Amino acid sequence: MRNKKSFYPLLAVIVIASMALAACGAPEPTQPPVATEPPATEASATEPPATKPAEPAAEGGVLVIGTTDKATVLDAAEAYSFIDWEILHNTADGLLHLIPGTTDLEPGLAKDFPEISDDGLEYTFHLVEGAKFPDGTPFNAEAVKWTIDRVSALQGSPSWMVTGYVDRVEVVDEYTVKFVLLAPVNFWPLLLTTPIYAPASPNCYSKDAIDPDSTCGGLGPYKITKWERDVELVLEAYDGYPGEPPKIPKIIEKFYADSTTLRLAMESGEIDIAGRSLHPTDYAALKAAGMQVITAPSPMMRWMGFHQNVPPFDQREVRQAIAYAVDRDAIVSTVFQGTHQPLYSPVPKGMWSHIDTFPEWDLEKAKELLGAAGYSQDNKLVMDLWWTPTHYGPTETDLATVLKDNLEETGMIEVNLKNLEWATFLEYRDAGSLPAHLLGWNPDYLDPDNYTWPWAHSTKSNQKMFYTNPKMDELLEAGQRITDLRSDERKAIYEDIQKLWAEDVVMIPLTQGTQPVVAESYVKGITISPSMNIEFFTLYKE
Repeated sequence: MRNKKSFYPLLAVIVIASMALAACGAPEPTQPPVATEPPATEASATEPPATKPAEPAAEGGVLVIGTTDKATVLDAAEAYSFIDWEILHNTADGLLHLIPGTTDLEPGLAKDFPEISDDGLEYTFHLVEGAKFPDGTPFNAEAVKWTIDRVSALQGSPSWMVTGYVDRVEVVDEYTVKFVLLAPVNFWPLLLTTPIYAPASPNCYSKDAIDPDSTCGGLGPYKITKWERDVELVLEAYDGYPGEPPKIPKIIEKFYADSTTLRLAMESGEIDIAGRSLHPTDYAALKAAGMQVITAPSPMMRWMGFHQNVPPFDQREVRQAIAYAVDRDAIVSTVFQGTHQPLYSPVPKGMWSHIDTFPEWDLEKAKELLGAAGYSQDNKLVMDLWWTPTHYGPTETDLATVLKDNLEETGMIEVNLKNLEWATFLEYRDAGSLPAHLLGWNPDYLDPDNYTWPWAHSTKSNQKMFYTNPKMDELLEAGQRITDLRSDERKAIYEDIQKLWAEDVVMIPLTQGTQPVVAESYVKGITISPSMNIEFFTLYKE
């Protein structure tokens, strides 16, 4: 349960304390985030002043949260976006989960931590007894096995986190279940905290098909009672949850078209909390109006990706040239106005094993590499750069524009900016139809493996980078086998991975950012998980 003590020594060592920008003054990740002042930004002189609402958006036992994100798939077998996971995080507990606001594991729907075989292949869990899913179906070992078997069979986007590690699930008795792994994997228990492993009701989900419109959820602090796409989601406390009950009986999440309407909703008192995403200039103005601005250590990053089976991005020299042409300082100052920092590695700053491996901006080197690849001012590399206006917030247009300017400054590249709505963007990317594109990444689990394996291992077709290098495969596989997560041997492997990543330019890391949350002063218990989810069940009013 969420109030049980954590004492799982193997994984408690994962630390991301220094991920946050020094200017953010963020707390240690083992403490709930507190209100802090974000990096200095100035509200535009032409913007209307922020005004503090006189009354809460909702009285008593209701809190209203606003976001510009759009929930797309609430079936955990396919859900793989930030907002979808945040909703499932609050409605579907796992056998293990992270203590709110920390990187420490504790039992969830399991009674205690698992029994692990000497060879590291078998994990046996004893489950809580007598609980039922919101549809009345009993929670037991059969439901756990059914969930994992369904994920494996349906092969949804996040299914690799199961099929890449789990050989089979065995029912030992009604409340005992055993996971048998394909090979010992040091961080596998972290995967149990993700929605893909959260037990689901066999009588609520289809066994044979993904249901993107499902409101079944799982067995968690809240249940979904209403979902109107792009308008509103309603969560109510589930009294059948065997863990600690949430402090607020009802959460309403409202979906807004853009940051402007989200800010207006916050200023008018329509909502109590503004999540993702406001414009960087909004935070100072709302703070000046008496609202809380909460930040936390962030492993969130932004990338530029390539389909490396498509010319000209099948040429390493071209990818290297683009990496040299990217001016991260310009991106940070112009686009994110100090709320992000430059990133020169696929592993975020502050995470164990991080080293800078990508080059800083060097226009002459970029021109030299482009010339070696056959391009010139008279024979320019003409490329499309794809981005989405409906997922990464109001800064995405500016990010795409600054990158276009960076690349065209070489005089040897011509960039056409093209955009797609998020769901279509993902569909086209997975089909290999977006040769150069902008992406973001919030981690599935807090280990360097999660920033490298999903993108660079040759088997990871779900991310569709079409990158293959046997040496990279060898390094990534070795990083998973070493039992001691923080050993010097494992650290050396991930340093070699980061060096090879920069040499091959698997993807180009751009920035590492924060995701501030704005709330009215009467909102308390605001906790942001290391994966940047808002923990709805800790919220309350005062």
